[in-house]
Amino acid sequence: MTIDDLTVRPAPGPLPSPWRSGPFRLFFTARSASMLADGMLMVSLTTAVLGAGYGVGGVGYALAAWMTPIALLVLFGGVLADRFTPQVMMVAADLVRMLAMIVLAVLLTGDGVRLWQIMALMAVSGAATAMFQPGLASMVPQVAEDIQRANALLRISEAMSALAGPGLAGLLVAHWHVSGSYVVIAAAYGISALVLTPLRRITTRRDEGDDPMWQRLATGWQEFRARSWLWGVIVIWSVFGLFVFGPALPLGAGLLTEQHGAGGFGWIASADGAGTIVGGLLGMRVRPRRPLVAGACAMFCFALNPLAPALGWSFTTTALTGALAGCGFAFWGVMWATSVQSHIPLAVLSRVSAYDVAGSIMVIPLGRALAGPAAEAFGADRVLLFSSGMALVCLAGMLCVPAVRGLGRGPEAADG
Repeated sequence: MTIDDLTVRPAPGPLPSPWRSGPFRLFFTARSASMLADGMLMVSLTTAVLGAGYGVGGVGYALAAWMTPIALLVLFGGVLADRFTPQVMMVAADLVRMLAMIVLAVLLTGDGVRLWQIMALMAVSGAATAMFQPGLASMVPQVAEDIQRANALLRISEAMSALAGPGLAGLLVAHWHVSGSYVVIAAAYGISALVLTPLRRITTRRDEGDDPMWQRLATGWQEFRARSWLWGVIVIWSVFGLFVFGPALPLGAGLLTEQHGAGGFGWIASADGAGTIVGGLLGMRVRPRRPLVAGACAMFCFALNPLAPALGWSFTTTALTGALAGCGFAFWGVMWATSVQSHIPLAVLSRVSAYDVAGSIMVIPLGRALAGPAAEAFGADRVLLFSSGMALVCLAGMLCVPAVRGLGRGPEAADG
C-alpha cells in the first residue's frame, strides 16, 4: 500500500463502506475503547478526589492538571505524529495512559493517596492525550476511502461512549471500588493500544527531514494559515468556545438541576446524547456540496442549548432542544472533520490538526472559569441568554466568510 492508495480522491461511483476495510474496523474498535475510557474518567476522578477528602476545589485542580498539558503540548504532538507516524504515537500514548491509570488504581486501594499524586498522574495522562489526539485526523483517510461515513461512524461511537462511560464508572464505584473503575479504564486504553498495533504496517508518509522542532511547527503553521477557510473557522470557533461552550456546561447544568432535579437533568443529558447519535447517522447519509455551510446551518440548533435553561422551558421542550443541539453539533463535527481530512495533505495533516485542536479548546477553560463570576454579577440566566446570542452571531459570521461558503467536497489540487 502506497501513499497514493491512501489519499482520498473523487470517485465516479459510490465509495465502499468503511466496514469493508479491515484497518478501519481495527481503528474503530481502538477509538471506541479509548473514548469509553475517557467517558469513565470524569466520574472516576471526581469520586476519587472527593472520597480522599479534597473537596470540589481538589476536583478542579485535578482537572486542570489533566487539561493543561493537553493545551500546552498538543502542537508538539502533531509534529511528532508527522515525524514518527500517527500509529506509533497513538500506541505509545495509550500505553502511557494505561500505566498511569494502573498506578492511580494502586494508590487508591489505600487510604493515604495525596492530591499531588493524583494531579501528577493526571498530568501524565493529559500529556499522553496531547500526543494521541493530533494523529486521529490523519488516520481516518488511511483506513477508509469514504471519509465522511467513517467520521460519522466515529461520531456515533463517541456519543455512545459518552452515554455509557459515566454510567459504567458509576456502577463500578458503587458496587466495587473507585480503584476498580481505574482498572477498567486502564484495560480500555490497553485494548486500544493492542488493536492499533497492527495498523503500524500501513505505509505512511513520514516527515524524514532533520529540521528542528520549531521549524516543523512553523511548517504546520504555514499550512494552517494558507487556508482562509481553516483559520477563519478556528478564530470564530475560539470566540464560540469562550462565550458559548465555556459557560453553557457549568451554568446550564446548575440551572437544569434546579428546574428539573438531578434525575431530570440526567434525562436531558441523555436526550442530548441521543441527538448526537442521530446527527452521526445523518452525517452518514447526507452529502452536501458545501459541507461547511451545511454543518454551520445545523449548528444553529446548538444555540437552543443555553437558551432552554435561561428561559426555564418545560422538561419536554428542554429535552427536545437538547436532542436538536446534539444532532446539530454531531453533524457539524462530521462535516468539519471530513473537510479537514479531504483538503489537507497527509504529510502535514497531524500538525495542521494540532493547530485545529489547540485553537478550539484553549479558551474553553477560560470561559468556564469566567462563567461563575459572570453569573454572580449578572445572573446565570442572563449569561446563558448572552451565550445563545453569541452562538447565533458566531455562526452567522462563519457563513459570511467567502472561503467557508465556497469550500466544496473535493480535495485541493496539491494533495501532498
